[in-house]
Amino acid sequence: MNKEIKVAFISKKIKYAFDLLKAGKFEDKQLYSFISRAKDDLQVNPCCGIKIMRNLWPKEYSKKYGITNLWKYDLPNGWRLIYTIEADEIMIVNIILEWFDHKRYEKRFKY
Repeated sequence: MNKEIKVAFISKKIKYAFDLLKAGKFEDKQLYSFISRAKDDLQVNPCCGIKIMRNLWPKEYSKKYGITNLWKYDLPNGWRLIYTIEADEIMIVNIILEWFDHKRYEKRFKY
């Protein structure tokens, strides 16, 4: 039996920020479509992103969310989508934590 795969947002606030992009200016709408495509890809293959080594994780992710894995999905135009994967016997859930441009990504991950 194949496991069901879902994509969710870590919080209502992040989901709301995603929904707001759809009605925003051109760049926001473009980012909305990039994230939507990423969600579709994750629905097919939860591991399609790049796994981030634990020693590179921002401490706040572990503290705030208690994650056990962390993944990066490269979006067009230098944007990054950060997610974690939760699974049990029945389902795999990709949980989107946040997204940001390359400059903010480098700052968050201290590159």
